[in-house]
Parts: sequence; structure tokens; C-alpha cells
Amino acid sequence: MSENRYCPHCGVALTATLGPPDSGWGALLVCENNECAVFKGSNENIKYKPGDSPLGCRYAEDVDGGYKPFNMLAFRGF
Repeated sequence: MSENRYCPHCGVALTATLGPPDSGWGALLVCENNECAVFKGSNENIKYKPGDSPLGCRYAEDVDGGYKPFNMLAFRGF
């Protein structure tokens, strides 16, 4: 990938990563900014999860899918 892509929510450059083996995901671009509005507010936006769950979402793009954006489940820590 030759061009840099940026999170539309915070402007930080997206980090290239590969999806887990056997997941069907290929190359992904992920916003790893812990101050991004998507990540900071995601703890409250996930339905049907226990209130003390450390899960949240990060903005991500599917490179092989034409850079289609999606919210990637992420560990927020305790």
C-alpha cells in the first residue's frame, strides 16, 4: 500500500495490520489513537455487553474490500 490513510474522526494515520489467521480478513488499517472519539465513546455504544466489560471499538478499514470502513472490536483495558 503506497498511500497513507487517516482516521476521519481524529486525523491520525491508520496502522496496517493483518487479520487473525483463518478469520477471512486480510490486510486491515486500524486507528490506534486512544483519544479518538470512536474509541473513547465505544464503551457505551456496544449493546448487550456487561457494564464492566473491557471491550470497545476502533475505526478500521478493510484494504481488500476497497477500504470499506467498519468498527473493529478492541480490548480497552481495565
